[in-house]
Amino acid sequence: MSASFVISFRSSCSRRTAKPERTKGQFFFARSVRRPHLRRMERRDFISTAGSALAATLAMPRNSGFAQEPDGGKGLIRAGQIGTKHAHASGKMAAMRKFSDTFEVVGIAEPDDARWEAVKGQPSYRGLRRMSEDDLLGTEGLQAVAVETEVRDLVATAMRCLEAGMHVHLDKPAGASMPACRALHAAAAEKTRVIQMGYMLRYNPAFQLCYRAVREGWLGDVFELHTVMSKTSGAGARRQIAEFSGGAMFELGCHIIDSAVYILGRPERVTPFLRRTREGEGDQLADNCLAVFEYPGATATIRSALVEYAGFERRQFTVCGKEGTVDIRPLEPPKMRLALSESRGGFKRGYQDVKLEKSTGRYDGEFLDLAAIIRGEKSPDFDSKHDLAVHETVLRASGMPVD
Repeated sequence: MSASFVISFRSSCSRRTAKPERTKGQFFFARSVRRPHLRRMERRDFISTAGSALAATLAMPRNSGFAQEPDGGKGLIRAGQIGTKHAHASGKMAAMRKFSDTFEVVGIAEPDDARWEAVKGQPSYRGLRRMSEDDLLGTEGLQAVAVETEVRDLVATAMRCLEAGMHVHLDKPAGASMPACRALHAAAAEKTRVIQMGYMLRYNPAFQLCYRAVREGWLGDVFELHTVMSKTSGAGARRQIAEFSGGAMFELGCHIIDSAVYILGRPERVTPFLRRTREGEGDQLADNCLAVFEYPGATATIRSALVEYAGFERRQFTVCGKEGTVDIRPLEPPKMRLALSESRGGFKRGYQDVKLEKSTGRYDGEFLDLAAIIRGEKSPDFDSKHDLAVHETVLRASGMPVD
């Protein structure tokens, strides 16, 4: 019988109080640029940097360090959304409304009248109060805003939210300018507000287990990471994505770059390969992309295309170490195989299928986690240093300027 592992989004927001035992030769990955790659750590080193480790299975401090409401955040979190044009916009609103015992959604700001007429009848938006951005940000007691505009407007909108004192859920990618992204995070730090990036795989149960396997040393020294994130995009979507020269890598590959950097850190070198399958037809979209990340002793390949038939079925994330392999394919709904050189964490030696609990929703985990951060129950699993390293890497992988 294969070993099984069950993880739920709700349980991912509660942290174990005991740290896992470290075995000889174990590796821990870091989630910030302070640890740019996997490295050996003595137990005293781990204790001193526990705040930089993945929080999914570790106890977190009660005080997150972010400003909280006077009532200690025990009531409903007042939240709103700006924009409906991002590809994930309706799903993010649906997630907030789903958790009515956690969030009170006060309204939505969508300045485009034609757009609002087109979407207001969708289940995600039905019955919501439409407001101007100024009215939304001026709502008494508002604490958090999901920014779901077109990509070109994401960072500027998020900055206005921060200036109004809001915590921000910011969809991906964080714009085309690295200096603007740095300024955004600097503003968040100054105002003691959190920016939560909307990379959709972070709380996927297969990825949570993958992070645990790397952190607890099940795989040994990681030497290879191979990922694919592809789909087929129609003419309308292609025109929108073509606004950015990074094409498929910038729009879609950013999701798996987030996880790659989470595991291996900021790469020493990034080599992008951007190809255009329809260039002869006057279509300049980089729709077939590859990036190679180089680390001491390890490499990662990131593939993202917008021309792959049934691409969702072949999306994959594979991490190979000297003592084991995690192989996730497809990513949603996730299927996972695990290979171990010896029994670890309740899993047997050899290759095995891993049983994962069915996800309750793609975005559930991130919004429950955001609520816990706002309430001061935990620190962010993915901090500002990680997010800045990710965005720099996304731009480099997309062949776009960094400064």
